[in-house]
Amino acid sequence: MKMIVLGTGNAVVTKCYNTCFALTEGEEIFLVDGGGGNTILSRLKEAGLDWKNISTVFVTHKHMDHILGILWILRMFCQGLARGQYQGRPVIYANQEVARLLKEMAGSLLGKKEAAYLGREVKILPVEDGDKVQVLGREVTFFDIRSTKADQFGFSIRLDQDRKLTCCGDEPYNPAEEPYAKGSAWLLHEAFCLYSQADRFKPYEKNHSTARDAARLARELGVENLVIYHTEDQNLEQRQKLYTAEAREEFSGNIYVPYDLDVLEL
Repeated sequence: MKMIVLGTGNAVVTKCYNTCFALTEGEEIFLVDGGGGNTILSRLKEAGLDWKNISTVFVTHKHMDHILGILWILRMFCQGLARGQYQGRPVIYANQEVARLLKEMAGSLLGKKEAAYLGREVKILPVEDGDKVQVLGREVTFFDIRSTKADQFGFSIRLDQDRKLTCCGDEPYNPAEEPYAKGSAWLLHEAFCLYSQADRFKPYEKNHSTARDAARLARELGVENLVIYHTEDQNLEQRQKLYTAEAREEFSGNIYVPYDLDVLEL
């Protein structure tokens, strides 16, 4: 399985795309979030991914930088079906609030002919805390991260019998996530900025973490590989070097601070 990082930035970045990524098994794609606009389409193309191979989508929460790109994916699905250029039956998972919003927005913004495919060929299904589904032939468990801002879910996916990847969404780890995150082979965690720049970017006021916080968490949870994303982009060229160096002070495992379109072999 591969993780193809389509975007790595927070909500207001201009030098990279908002955080979203794809997990792939062969040609099949599991898309996680869509960023804030139709740049998701160019990111998929630049990554060599065909949107027609997206079988499953998961939307973590309703914030604009995560949900709006999904409307463009929905348009491609429904438009392709209406024109006879696509025969897929994709499924989109999200919490109750996000599932309702997607149905309402897509139903209002798509043409009548395209919108007719919603709920039929294109399913938008709500999930609850602890729900399990099969994606890419593997078990995925969705969990509520207990956000204080907007309902938000993360997920854990089995890579094999003994290894799993856990996505904590885009807020600091909550102890309620421990059953899913502890001992993960791969932990995906946000870091709004460096701890050394916390006075400048004020991550804690925005309910976000720093690279040092994410690394300390990875050590405490006993994970093997830490992926840091959802960052600021004010010094993008040096981001990987600086974030890795700060995280290394707390965590001795593998640290990845990817750029848009980087590919990780899981």
